[in-house]
Amino acid sequence: MSPQPQAAVGAPLSRVDGRLKVTGKALYAAEFDVDGAVHAVMVDAGIGRGRITSIDTRDAEKHPGVLRVISHRNAPKLPYRDNSGSNNPPGRRLRVFQDDRVLFHGQPVAVVVATTLEAAQHGASLVEVEYDAEQPSTDLNEGKPGEPTAYARGDADAGLRDAAVRLDLTYQLARNHHNPMEPHATIARWDGNKLTVWDKSQWVMGTHDEIAAVFDLPADAVRVINPFVGGGFGSGLRCWPHTIVAALAARETKRPVKLVLSRRQMYFGTGFRPSYEYRLRLGSDRRGRLSAAIHEIDAETSSYETFTEGVMAPGQMLYSMANVSQAYRQVPLDVNTPIWMRGPGFASASFVIESAMDELAHKLGLDPIELRRRNEPSEDEAKNLPFSTRRLRECYTVGAREFGWDRRNPRPRSTRDGNWLVGLGMAAGVYDPGRFPAEARARLDADGTAVVEAATSDMGPGTYTSQTQVAADALGLTMRTVTFRLGDSLYPQTGPHGGSSTMASVGSSVVDACNQVRQQAIKLAVEDEASPLHGVPAGDIVVRNGRLHGKGNPARGETYRSLLARHNRSHLEARGNYTGPPTPERESYYAYNATFAEVAVDATLGLVRVRRMLGVYDAGRIISPKLAESQAFGGIVGGIGTALLEHTVTDHRDGRIVNANLADYLVPVNADVPEVRAIYLDGEDNAGNLLGVKGLGEVVQVGVAAAIGNAVFNATGRRIRQLPITAEALL
Repeated sequence: MSPQPQAAVGAPLSRVDGRLKVTGKALYAAEFDVDGAVHAVMVDAGIGRGRITSIDTRDAEKHPGVLRVISHRNAPKLPYRDNSGSNNPPGRRLRVFQDDRVLFHGQPVAVVVATTLEAAQHGASLVEVEYDAEQPSTDLNEGKPGEPTAYARGDADAGLRDAAVRLDLTYQLARNHHNPMEPHATIARWDGNKLTVWDKSQWVMGTHDEIAAVFDLPADAVRVINPFVGGGFGSGLRCWPHTIVAALAARETKRPVKLVLSRRQMYFGTGFRPSYEYRLRLGSDRRGRLSAAIHEIDAETSSYETFTEGVMAPGQMLYSMANVSQAYRQVPLDVNTPIWMRGPGFASASFVIESAMDELAHKLGLDPIELRRRNEPSEDEAKNLPFSTRRLRECYTVGAREFGWDRRNPRPRSTRDGNWLVGLGMAAGVYDPGRFPAEARARLDADGTAVVEAATSDMGPGTYTSQTQVAADALGLTMRTVTFRLGDSLYPQTGPHGGSSTMASVGSSVVDACNQVRQQAIKLAVEDEASPLHGVPAGDIVVRNGRLHGKGNPARGETYRSLLARHNRSHLEARGNYTGPPTPERESYYAYNATFAEVAVDATLGLVRVRRMLGVYDAGRIISPKLAESQAFGGIVGGIGTALLEHTVTDHRDGRIVNANLADYLVPVNADVPEVRAIYLDGEDNAGNLLGVKGLGEVVQVGVAAAIGNAVFNATGRRIRQLPITAEALL
């Protein structure tokens, strides 16, 4: 079959939903106008661990406008059916208002429902809660690790013992919070035994399934709506307790209920990137060939669920070596459960591994890029599989040329600009893009326009736009004649909108659905004696701008509109699907990058300023260059935050988060953002998806913190093995 012309895919198009967003017409979860909606505000636990001994709600209940105060004293027992899917980690998920136990500071202990937001807020302040408090355990360094997840190949102890050069390094990585602009919010409305929820979510089907499990409802009794997400970064990848609280409050008051988390509540109402202590022992010969690595990884999790992420993978496959040993231990603490945050696991591991590689290069007197080249594997040594594509060498070459790496002085503290010490650093990055089963529905209407639907989300990468591009080319239509709909659990099911999975997974199902519709139209035409295309081989027909014609004879053809009108068809429709990656795996499928940074450090004050950054990416086919640029810039800015600013501070006396606000939890602002450039290697990766993509949203943040840290060392001669890198550490 002749390939379709690609007019939209690869073009630097503006967002199709851009006008809605800049004019305020895009509706986010809390902005839907639901008739009769009342407001709910949660009361949060003021201790880090213990039991509730009393709750005095009398003053709150007497406050004008307050309709109901719900706590474990009067809440109905909820079924909380088992739901191991929906991104719930192993363990016993938090059950709101089901008992008197307090598991972490900020846990919901009551909710006040009132006719106005102000009445609900004041009512919540009037609820008096007393506790039998216990000393919480919230310090990673003082927790008791669980049994490790282990990996080994070769004999790492012997390989390290015999190595000519050895490093023994310990890194500490702070907890990070996502802090999207849009707070998490839910509106819940019951219509008899059916529940509709407008919810901020990166996985409407996951939220749908969790609500159905908690309330023991049939699948068709729950609908989740979520057309726009104002940033997520992973925070919306599971259904959080406030969503259940909103649905419960709506059922108990028999009114639609709106519940919006405050910025402070975002720090314990949703998850976070967990803190790590990561010890890495590395061995090599004197030419820099790695011989052994021993990784000992401790990460925080909650006392009631065991959260894990892909922190082990980079240490298994990024560099070639015969001997590797890893132990990854979760440390249960009296905190709420972590969740994935952009570049999950890989971003944390990359800071350690790439910083260590820089240390090794300095010790050996090698250029950091040359050291990495000498340890480039020919296959994935963890899986014994060939790489689908792995173009890191090319990333290094292009990046070094474009960044001016040859101007780097390898001697630390040797380059100055007035009182500023200037340094260059680089790091490699890798990420395992997700590929989840997905479905999509495409309908071509008689007027020549099309509607495509899938229950995915768009938290900012531009899903509306990229999926419209894919659908338009597959159908042979212009962008303005295709509408892509998402964010509704009534649409065909998809996996989570995270893990760099959406383009490969949802995009493949969209292509499949649209290809089927186009082929239906072609079949109608070639079998219709009244069609100009009658008798033309179906494989020789393409569609462009809504017109079917022979590939070699553009004058012979007809439009979708005339074809469907002649056949009295109101529409053509098909359902496409993507089944996920091949089983068993035939190739090792990763996205890669090389990230370069130039920093300046005030020699007196220790202040770090990032001056320039460059990312070079092996990410397969780029569907939308304009959106890709946005992704790369956003990931690099996020990496600057992780490297220099972001740090959730906990008071270990009671588990309270000290800086639970955007004034004290520092994130990059415009003044922190340097000159940024992104380069994408041309090519495709067809390992298991129809588009040749790898996904871009995660890999763009992996390696950024390490590149900055390595540049700081080149500038100052100070090696900082903790994140964030602060002025205090450099003084």
